Amino acid sequence: MSIPLVYHASYSKLALPSTHRFPTSKYQLLQQYLLNNQIAKPSDFHSPEMIQVEVLKQVHQDKYVDDFIDNKLDLKVMRRIGFPWSEALLNRTLHAVSGTSLCANLAIEHGVSLHLSGGYHHAHYDFGSGFCIFNDLIVAANGMISNGKATKVLIIDCDVHQGDGTATLSSQFDNIISCSFHCLKNFPSRKPHSDHDIEFDKGIDDRHFLHSLEQVVPYLINIHQPDLILYDAGVDIHRDDDLGYLNISTAGILARDKFIFKTAKQANIPIAAVIGGGYSRNEAELTHRHSQLFIAANSIW
Repeated sequence: MSIPLVYHASYSKLALPSTHRFPTSKYQLLQQYLLNNQIAKPSDFHSPEMIQVEVLKQVHQDKYVDDFIDNKLDLKVMRRIGFPWSEALLNRTLHAVSGTSLCANLAIEHGVSLHLSGGYHHAHYDFGSGFCIFNDLIVAANGMISNGKATKVLIIDCDVHQGDGTATLSSQFDNIISCSFHCLKNFPSRKPHSDHDIEFDKGIDDRHFLHSLEQVVPYLINIHQPDLILYDAGVDIHRDDDLGYLNISTAGILARDKFIFKTAKQANIPIAAVIGGGYSRNEAELTHRHSQLFIAANSIW
């Protein structure tokens, strides 16, 4: 089958200083890599519209949403997010959050879908953090439940950083279950409780990481019986990532993604994946790491 992919050109149209850590070019480079290497074809891509403000306000504080859109957030709040406000940032944000919701809808329809952005798991109810403004995972999960397309959603977050915003927000929704696999001694310093937190010491290798995944994921599916999985496939777990402290190889990332997809497929649960975090000055290396998600999905479907 042809796996539906979600992408919008605004994802990489964000002018930042050359010293900025956020790799804004990676989204466009990833799309081009997938096309150049016949991992995807142009007809696979779906383009999201901007998210509706009312949808954001089902998850986030009204004032926070309005103030971000109108460029009225305090400078301290914007510094915590990590971006200067701009029309390009607003455009990118509203498309990217919508992209994860579109991805979830496509997953319900096709069994699997992948988003070439997403995973803004540090966004809380009334503030953003760590390059995350609105929590696309919670917005998508709540949207699927509100629209009657899912009754329970399991978020599996394998980014190296704990999804603290997802943890605090999911606690407000009975049918959204949060699980975070992350490095203990890493951002954020204060880690609120997810429904399930699996914490790794610095330097953990492929074998130990994959063993934990293989023990926990089937267990979560068994006890929660979700009818949709949202999967944050961050590659900042890689041993050469600029912001990660784990020792996971590229092969380990591929094995992780294959296991998640295989487990979801065997359980007959639709899965929508986002690419999550990944930080490197070497654009080619970072693109290759993110491409493992798409290679893994193609190998299972």
